[in-house]
Amino acid sequence: MPSAPQAGYNELYTNAHKLDILKALTIFVFIICAAVSHAQPEIEWQNTIGGSASDFLVSVNQTNDGGYILGGYSNSDISGDKDEDSQGNFDYWVVKLDPLGVIEWQNTIGGDSTDVLGSIDQTTDGGYILGGSSYSGISGDKTDSSRGGDDFWVVKLDQLGGIEWQKTIGGNGLDWVYVIQQTIDKGYIVGGKSDSDISGEKTDSTRGMDDYWVVKLDSSGVIEWQNTIGGNSLDRLYAMQQTDDQGYILGGESLSDSSGEKTENNLGGSDYWIVKLDANGVIQWENTIGGSQGDVLRTLQQTNDNGFILGGSSNSNISWDKDEDNQGGGDMWVVKTDSVGGILWQNTIGGNAGDGLNSIQQISDGSYVLGGTSESGLSGDKTEDNIGWSDYWVIKLDSSGIIQWQETIGGSSIDELTVIEQTSDHGYILGGYSASDTSGDKTENGMGSWDFWILKMGADTTTFLENEILVPNPDLQIYPNPTSGQLTIEMNCHELADIQISITNILGQILDYKSLSSKQTNTKVLDLTELRDGIYFIQVISQEKVYCEPVIIEH
Repeated sequence: MPSAPQAGYNELYTNAHKLDILKALTIFVFIICAAVSHAQPEIEWQNTIGGSASDFLVSVNQTNDGGYILGGYSNSDISGDKDEDSQGNFDYWVVKLDPLGVIEWQNTIGGDSTDVLGSIDQTTDGGYILGGSSYSGISGDKTDSSRGGDDFWVVKLDQLGGIEWQKTIGGNGLDWVYVIQQTIDKGYIVGGKSDSDISGEKTDSTRGMDDYWVVKLDSSGVIEWQNTIGGNSLDRLYAMQQTDDQGYILGGESLSDSSGEKTENNLGGSDYWIVKLDANGVIQWENTIGGSQGDVLRTLQQTNDNGFILGGSSNSNISWDKDEDNQGGGDMWVVKTDSVGGILWQNTIGGNAGDGLNSIQQISDGSYVLGGTSESGLSGDKTEDNIGWSDYWVIKLDSSGIIQWQETIGGSSIDELTVIEQTSDHGYILGGYSASDTSGDKTENGMGSWDFWILKMGADTTTFLENEILVPNPDLQIYPNPTSGQLTIEMNCHELADIQISITNILGQILDYKSLSSKQTNTKVLDLTELRDGIYFIQVISQEKVYCEPVIIEH
């Protein structure tokens, strides 16, 4: 054991050595901040889940325990991963995964006919709400008779997948659910399409061939209000979200001219049609967006500026609202609007064949991640050749709609991506269905004709090449450094706008991300106790400036 003077000398030497390291890192941080590029993330794990027949995955959500809930429909009997026989033609199939993609539990839910799940959402009590369409009468798990052809079928599950209650809602025609969401009042909003007249639970007559049909339920599944919205032709709701003002944004496709609730004529084969409702389901505004050919909206989300991001597919060339020509058999079409549906920017993204966008999300850094399916080879915006007949196609856009990176993922056959979502670790979960065996990116053979195919991707690296990089910065104080876990960041903003703070490892991978509202002095205390000992970089982003500081963590 060294003497006290020797121990003090060692401590001084160690601290001086750490200061030398920090000085060296202050120079090195220029290289880190400037050299990190928009690199697509890597696949961390994947799982092919299915039985001996056809299994189609339509909905994926990360759950509050870090795992995932998968929802789709299946006609497989006990085989492969399936532990229950089919009850009819198709049944709802719900599968719960742990954070590494291992099955924890599953439930096959259906009656004696066709039951197709459209959407699943975790509820605040840890359970799940399911929304889909049912042709079944009283049989199997179904406790209500059919109202007409297909009906809305809402099923509430507990946290282990057991049925708590269910509700059949429909009229004398065909009623299909595409989306369900728990609302802020712990009730539910259900949306889809209907061609039913007044009958059953339907209180409004049909406007045309199909209409948007929105139904608000309380926490027990009792109808609070409903609204039938449409024109004189076909109008189908595919996407919906409760908005920050507790109203709702609806989106889908429309072939109707000005009639019914529609105030604008059809622009082409079909158009994007977005409708804003207040909290009571009353229309506040609506907008028809399209070109001269077929444009189908499949996904939308309210953005952090209170506008909306819309996504789907387009066959239109430059015409009406479309400002770019079609590149192939169909392209992804992304449209950013303001808070009342006015177009701010748009991007047509595709290759030389068919490409469709099914899922879009604004993520934590304000950019957008897109998920869809591509049949295109290396052409147009596509930077990778196709792997099979169709592949998953994942694209990251910046906040202005410019492509940052893209990834083509697939096997040798048909792979259809239906949903993408950013995960709590800033990676991504991808879900869809696949007919591919082991090939390309696919590491497991198929179980039947079609299987659920889910992939977890890591966080992508971020570039600041377009920003001004300032190191060090007198208005930025980070202490203590080195730290054993708690780190305080003080930023004197002066004229600067809101700031974002990212924690990056030495490879440039974002480990955490925080936002602070603008005020004269911003202070943020970060808990880094879960990070391993090592060197990290704190990046503080404000307007077009990026301030980078190295930090040493030692527990």
